[in-house]
Amino acid sequence: MIMRQISSATHEAIYRVEDAASGLTGFIAIHSTQLGPAAGGLRMRPYESETQALEDVRRLSEGMTYKNAAAGLPLGGGKAVIIGDPATQKTPEMLRAFGRAIHSLTGRYITAEDMGMSPADMGILAEETPFVAGLASGEFASGDPSPITARGIFNTIRTAKAHKTGSADLEGVTVAVQGLGHVGWHLCRLLTDAGAELIVTDVDASRLEKAKAEFGARPVATTKIYSVQAHIFAPCAIGGILNEDTIPQLQVGVVAGGANNQLAGPEDARALHDRGILYAPDFIANGGGIINVATEILKIADREAYVADKLSALDATMSEVLNQAHQQGISPDAVAIASVRKRMVRAAAA
Repeated sequence: MIMRQISSATHEAIYRVEDAASGLTGFIAIHSTQLGPAAGGLRMRPYESETQALEDVRRLSEGMTYKNAAAGLPLGGGKAVIIGDPATQKTPEMLRAFGRAIHSLTGRYITAEDMGMSPADMGILAEETPFVAGLASGEFASGDPSPITARGIFNTIRTAKAHKTGSADLEGVTVAVQGLGHVGWHLCRLLTDAGAELIVTDVDASRLEKAKAEFGARPVATTKIYSVQAHIFAPCAIGGILNEDTIPQLQVGVVAGGANNQLAGPEDARALHDRGILYAPDFIANGGGIINVATEILKIADREAYVADKLSALDATMSEVLNQAHQQGISPDAVAIASVRKRMVRAAAA
């Protein structure tokens, strides 16, 4: 296993990880340890190139710094990615090699599951390092964070809808959900139980059929989800999907979802604002997962109470951000980033 540090002006450290024996190629990015050890999930995707994977891990790790700070956690921001198809290329040997890479950082980075990973995979990593969370068993095991992530997004959707319309009620409200992975699926269930009507898309046709049968959802092609008429758009797949091509297509009043780095760039937050579309900053909306994982990292005895308190505080933070943005007449994304940076400065000075 070979680890090589990559020069970066924006991150504390970025490492390229390679293990020829297992076919592993990936990256670990530590954006900030200002508030504590860098924490963030491990993602496996069939990236088109190493350049694409490196850019993703850079953005994701920075997002984790903001996410952990917004959630009031004593954790910094980090992320890891493995290049490959998790359905066909992931092996225990590959995961063990990556676990050894994480272990070599001596606790500066703590991982957990993300796209393409499961609690079982975290268990394999844990054979090589203690710096892993999201385990299925153990004294403080937090398991699959997806249901808690979905709960936080659901809370955000209700809060954003209340700010936009004066009511948090979702009965009869149409929500377009992009991505039916673990988080998206749990979110669909919560939305259906609240009386919402769903339009859904996913790259997996079988998931669309299942959502149609289970939730009465209307499936659409992946390229059509941006232009459907709905009240709320909930991106729950990959990032960078809010851009100069997709924003003009949107026919919704609110964007609130679980995907990381939904905005292709800061100018896209302004574009949404200029169109009168309320954007709920993703790193606040999807903070439930890391809150759940934090109970394991921090060894919290009463996990349910801790998670409930933190989710409530996270929802209050979102409401405060949306209020300030409205008062100042600017995008909530700008307010959220400024607020998080202030928190980090205060925490560092304490």
